[in-house]
Amino acid sequence: MRPLLEHFARRVEVVGEAPEEANLFKIAGNFMLASAIESMGEAFALVRKGGIDAHAFHDVLSNTLFACPVYQGYGAAIVNAKFEPAGFALKLGMKDVRLALDAGRELFVPLPLASLVFDHCIEATVAGLADKDWSSLGGLLADRAGL
Repeated sequence: MRPLLEHFARRVEVVGEAPEEANLFKIAGNFMLASAIESMGEAFALVRKGGIDAHAFHDVLSNTLFACPVYQGYGAAIVNAKFEPAGFALKLGMKDVRLALDAGRELFVPLPLASLVFDHCIEATVAGLADKDWSSLGGLLADRAGL
C-alpha cells in the first residue's frame, strides 16, 4: 500500500503499530489546527477592535514569526471573511475537536483549549456556520467582539 499512498500524499509516515494510533495522531493534528484558527480569530478581533489593519497584521506575522501554510491560508480566510467554499467544513472540525476531547477523557489528559474551541464550534453551528470553512470561527469571534 505504501507506494500507492506515496503517489497521492506529500508524506506517508508510520506512527505506530495499532490503527488507533494513526487516528489519534490525525485528531491531535486537527486539534492543533483548530487551536491556531481560534487564536488567530481572537488576535485579529483584538487588533481590529484597537484600530489596527488586520490585513497588515496578518501580512507581517504570516511572513515572519508564523510563516507557514496554516497561518497564511487560514489567516487570510479570516481577515478576508472568505469562508466559502469550505476547504474543511466547521462541522468536520467540530467532530475532530470532540474526538480529541473524548481521547483526553479516556487518557486522563485535560484539554481546556479543546473545550473552549468546541464551545465556539457549537456557537458557530447555531449561527449557521456548520457547512462553512472552519476558519469561520474567526468570523464568529469578530462578531462576538462587536465587529
